[in-house]
Amino acid sequence: QVQLVESGGGFVQAGGSLRLSCAASGRTLTNYAMGWFRQAPGKERDFVAAISRSGGNTQYTDSVKGRFFISRDDAKNTVYLQMGSLKPEDTAVYYCAAHETFPSDEVSLFRGSYRYWGKGTLVTVSS
Repeated sequence: QVQLVESGGGFVQAGGSLRLSCAASGRTLTNYAMGWFRQAPGKERDFVAAISRSGGNTQYTDSVKGRFFISRDDAKNTVYLQMGSLKPEDTAVYYCAAHETFPSDEVSLFRGSYRYWGKGTLVTVSS
């Protein structure tokens, strides 16, 4: 079983930056594609970004392309989400998730593909 713990959330003004971290324990992340999702108050939990096991394939939702960047450091068993040019509409609880997969370049944009989830970290962007 994989335990995931997010950190790095906080309060930031519009235009600012934050880096979220997702630290894993229990198993190595080398067998998992990883994703970040977010959930704003009263809304569904939506896909933000994903990275393959190899790190060679990354995908983003359109609203964050060019502003957010997902990366992984398997030596540290950690995944990151670098967020820049933040907007008030980025305000949400951000969750990381792990998807066990065999193809090294596979990613999933679908919430149901992910078996393991962290408890989330809150990002608040003020205008």
